[in-house]
Amino acid sequence: MPSPLRNGDLRSPAAVLRQIPFQSTVSEQKLRRLNILILILRFAAFCFSLAAAVFMASNSSRSHDSHSWLHFPTFRYVLAANSIVAFYSLFEICAAVWEILKSETLLPESVQLWFDFSHDQVFAYMLLSAEAVGTGEARRLRGGGACDASGGFCVQAYISVALGFSGFAFLALSGLLSGFRVACFVITGSRFHL
Repeated sequence: MPSPLRNGDLRSPAAVLRQIPFQSTVSEQKLRRLNILILILRFAAFCFSLAAAVFMASNSSRSHDSHSWLHFPTFRYVLAANSIVAFYSLFEICAAVWEILKSETLLPESVQLWFDFSHDQVFAYMLLSAEAVGTGEARRLRGGGACDASGGFCVQAYISVALGFSGFAFLALSGLLSGFRVACFVITGSRFHL
């Protein structure tokens, strides 16, 4: 039977197996940079989605016969999608700040990674579809001559849709990074590959 004191190691074999795996400071710095990049992308998605929701919510006139976003189901969908994404992005900003400060995820690591990835995908597609139908409705209004009487309504609708598309772009980029983190977790068991 081999001696447990091989090569001068005074620890028992069970203690060697319970040893925490080595993680260099370089990989910790890379993980921190990735988390900060995700935080920046989520903050940008929050700002653009919130701005799009505010622009659409304030897009109505005081007179009774003028256009309002309430009269168009597609614009209500644009407002709802941007509001949902703004709220989700705010939650993810808080989770990213927690992860940067505490060096651990808010939820258990595997749950947090799959939660981020799946919700990024669902909300990005929802936002893209909302902005696409919002663009179609705004173009239909312009083509029908409805924008001649209330030009401000159409301009504000276009601005809201453009801000929503920008929010989608940032949410899609953060979705790519959360997909990278899920892939690293599936391959190596950690949310970062080094």
